[in-house]
Amino acid sequence: MFLKVQLNWNVVIPAENLDIKGLMLQKAILVRLLDDFSAKKATKDLGYLLAVTTLDKIGEGKVREHSGDVLFPLSFTCLSFKIFRGEVIEGIVHKILKHGVFLRCGPIENLYLSNQKMSDYQYQIADNPCFLNIKTGSRIEKDMTLRCIVIGIKYMEAQKEFQAVVGLEGDYLGPV
Repeated sequence: MFLKVQLNWNVVIPAENLDIKGLMLQKAILVRLLDDFSAKKATKDLGYLLAVTTLDKIGEGKVREHSGDVLFPLSFTCLSFKIFRGEVIEGIVHKILKHGVFLRCGPIENLYLSNQKMSDYQYQIADNPCFLNIKTGSRIEKDMTLRCIVIGIKYMEAQKEFQAVVGLEGDYLGPV
């Protein structure tokens, strides 16, 4: 789920932000890194980028000819969140439909649990729609935590987010 990743990026500092004092330059580089990092959101290989943990190295700046801006190569460590096929996760139900439920897990908003992947549960129409297990009496309702297994994952490049299909077929899976 959580990965510690070493990354190398380039940060461009506009000429007007350059200062003779080294601390102001380091601050400008760090602020620009954090801005670029937060705009990135997610990548297919690393998952959701959560936080920069350490700034390991600031390389020598190279001046761009036409603009006067300075490009600094950086090396830093960050924390990311990615789910994998076959992984058991816990998600919170946020929408119940006749054909299944949608869950959230961390930054992932679109985990889908089809009614076909929870064979012991039947959809119940009521004031609060839910899925009911006739054998055990357990219910799947909105805002409840479910333990499930990841069946498939898809990365949506345009939205920079992941979607996944999950199931309840396995030991110790279901409402928590």
